Amino acid sequence: MNSAVKVGLIGLGRMGQNHLRILSMLKNVEVSFVYDLDFSMAERVSQLYGVVVASDLESAMKSIDAVIISSPTITHFDYVKLAADNLEHIFVEKPLAANPDDAEFLMNLSEEKGLNLQVGFIERFNPAVQQLKRILDSSSKVVNVDFTRTNKIDRITDVDVITDLMIHDIDLAIYLNGPVNSVSAHGEHEGEHIGFALALLEHENGRFSRIQASRITDKKIRSIQATCKDMYVDCDLLRKEINITKQSQTFQKTNEPYVISSQEEFVEVLPQEALLLELQAFISSVSGCNIDRPDALAGRDSLLICEQIQTSITS
Repeated sequence: MNSAVKVGLIGLGRMGQNHLRILSMLKNVEVSFVYDLDFSMAERVSQLYGVVVASDLESAMKSIDAVIISSPTITHFDYVKLAADNLEHIFVEKPLAANPDDAEFLMNLSEEKGLNLQVGFIERFNPAVQQLKRILDSSSKVVNVDFTRTNKIDRITDVDVITDLMIHDIDLAIYLNGPVNSVSAHGEHEGEHIGFALALLEHENGRFSRIQASRITDKKIRSIQATCKDMYVDCDLLRKEINITKQSQTFQKTNEPYVISSQEEFVEVLPQEALLLELQAFISSVSGCNIDRPDALAGRDSLLICEQIQTSITS
């Protein structure tokens, strides 16, 4: 596809407007329309970027190459189904759907129709995560990976901290450590929703993932620490910094005690915006490039783990 990719955008909340900002920067993209149930807000946003507001969504979808769905979680199922009836290339923000059953349906629909369906797990495109994966793949043995994600926010009211924040690290845990065998969890409610959750995942390959997510913690944290047989890796996703600590043994003399010291290594991470990389990957896939991206299966699998964590906390 040599001409500009015609894209429609559904949902103009905070994340949707971020998508519009990035899409407007891409030279090979034409934003054909934007759509939001809040029509007056959509009009205001559209004027800032000089794009059209769609009034008839189904009709508008017939004239585009791809759609980006960034609406509230509860609407994802219906919008993906509507899109699937009209086009092949669909990007939907995480989570794929509001529950695993709906996600299972959409996964099967994607397979039946041969859809190019990408789920918005943006952290996979964080340059620090990409570098971390290369480091862990080179390790002699990864034992455990800790994920911490905290942010005191009030803007998300339709889902708990597991489906809102923890799902990012659930996807990363599967991405870095493989399929999951068992799940256990503890948590704390904040109002009607779980506001703090701590989960332990045991993976099929013997690795462990410990995941902590909180919406009741004032400090914003996005971090991953990996304990390996040959190193300890500390990754800050916000600052995009990685430090590796390796143990070295220095023998003094035969039959005398030896000194154990550690060597620290700072890994340079390129300062790239994850959302830009994520959308570039999606647009490239629309144009026919084969790029590894989180698909409907990843969306379904993450929601299944979410459900197990929620059940473990509430039961």
